Amino acid sequence: MIKIVEQSLLYDFYGELLNEHQKKIYEDVVFNDMSPSEIAREEGISRQGVHDLVKRCDKILSDYEEKLHLVERFMNVKRDADHIKDLLQKFRETDDTGLIDEIEEVTDKILSEI
Repeated sequence: MIKIVEQSLLYDFYGELLNEHQKKIYEDVVFNDMSPSEIAREEGISRQGVHDLVKRCDKILSDYEEKLHLVERFMNVKRDADHIKDLLQKFRETDDTGLIDEIEEVTDKILSEI
């Protein structure tokens, strides 16, 4: 399950950098849950060819992330935004003005990420 989520995120950020053939087969495997045999029949290539192409796409997408870190940044900002939401909820419950400083810190961190 974790691998599918990772593949989905990488594809969301970098999928447009694959060629049309790579995108079609990768989408069929990852999103449409088709077997390599089904895709091979449909595309007129070998099952091994499908397997190799998916592995190659995984590597390409991972290499982009290794260089650009867009998914990592996105996940950090999402985590920080969730933290701000939690702090605001605590503030509403407690009226603790000390939480404002923490909210400001997290906000500054987000702004430095983007």
